[in-house]
Amino acid sequence: MASPDPDLQPVNLAEGWTPGSWRTREALQLPRYPDPRELAAVEEELRALPPLVTSWEILALRQRIAEAQEGRCFLLQGGDCAEAFDGCTPEVISNRLKVLLQMSLVLVHGLRKPVVRVGRFAGQYAKPRSADTETIDGVTLPSYRGDMVNAPAFTAAARTPDPRRMIKAHARSAMTMNFVRALIDGGFADLHHPEYWDLAWVGHSPLAAEYRRMVEQVADSVHFMETLSGEAVHNLRRVDFYTSHEALLLPYEEPLTRQVPRHWGWFNLSTHFPWIGMRTAGLDGAHVEYFRGIRNPVAVKVGPSVTPDALLRLVEVLNPGNEPGRLTLVHRMGAGRIGECLPPLLKAVQREGARVLWVCDPMHGNTENTSNGYKTRRFANIASELEQAAEIHAAAGTRLGGVHLELTGEDVTECLGGARELTERDLERAYRSSVDPRLNYEQALELSMRIVRSQGGAP
Repeated sequence: MASPDPDLQPVNLAEGWTPGSWRTREALQLPRYPDPRELAAVEEELRALPPLVTSWEILALRQRIAEAQEGRCFLLQGGDCAEAFDGCTPEVISNRLKVLLQMSLVLVHGLRKPVVRVGRFAGQYAKPRSADTETIDGVTLPSYRGDMVNAPAFTAAARTPDPRRMIKAHARSAMTMNFVRALIDGGFADLHHPEYWDLAWVGHSPLAAEYRRMVEQVADSVHFMETLSGEAVHNLRRVDFYTSHEALLLPYEEPLTRQVPRHWGWFNLSTHFPWIGMRTAGLDGAHVEYFRGIRNPVAVKVGPSVTPDALLRLVEVLNPGNEPGRLTLVHRMGAGRIGECLPPLLKAVQREGARVLWVCDPMHGNTENTSNGYKTRRFANIASELEQAAEIHAAAGTRLGGVHLELTGEDVTECLGGARELTERDLERAYRSSVDPRLNYEQALELSMRIVRSQGGAP
């Protein structure tokens, strides 16, 4: 059947695939619900709810990722490690959006190319864990797996997986998307007024002056273009914005996987850009089986234990037609291992001529525990992995086409270092994450400047 997409090659429907064929495979990282009948009832309820995104938005993003593969734009993906239900507020959502807009402004200004903005939100409510249970003071309970599954409080009632939470997650994802769309359609992202994106607490940031200089330069450039043309540049008043999350909880993803009129195949309509985490990327596992049949652009996290042969087999399963815009590989090696582990993977994929977008996640390979008991990341290690990645790609003749970050617009102190040189003593002052540490505003902004420099630009 001919594809209706003028810029994308058609692919065949995945052989032997259905939205539920993942159930025949081993499914890692899924919670154990106490009542299978209640779970089935929730899945049926989800099947009747409206989708959260549209097929044409998904295909538009896929085209942008194809362009990023060719070096014509740069992918910026960022947001919370795990969204919380009580974080579905106007302030939290708008601050998160502001950070990504500010970072994209720095990247556009320095790289001189468009930026594809993808939020880690409106669905990032489930998280994989290294152990199924947690023991405190001799009491063992199920691990907290994100608000879509259970609650963080260490009680039997809170930690028992509850399928009704998937309905709550869908509702909050819809509210988040509705608010983001309303902000963007209302001119929140208008390049005529990037000063509107300032966060209330950033006046003391050491980077504030440099950022405001960029804002003034962009505003002057917009004014200059409009003076020459004699009319307003209307397409600068809004931006395209996409959502992403780790499609971990397959009982939630399957009911939102649908066929749509005038487009062949199946779309995951819970998000534009789902990804497979490192713990669930087994070739014969349920998550890879699910992902191979959907038409969304998809990503896979690639850790230091992945071999070139294993990666090539995964690429073949997820993108057998070598279709542009389909597959993103997100490497997350750690600053100490990227120099050893990444080059063989780049060489193997390059040798096969596989079309992929290479993205660096400099967060997850650099997690550590401090002497005072906090899980944290050092900004120096995050920046080092990112800068090494750019150098390794340049040496290999490949392209670093994006970054994947955990960040927030809140004034948190969860990652060490950065412009204000946060120390271990600062962590307890504003450590709010229930799972992984996030970059705060000024650390995220500083990192965007590092990205520009690593790519040969100058902010």
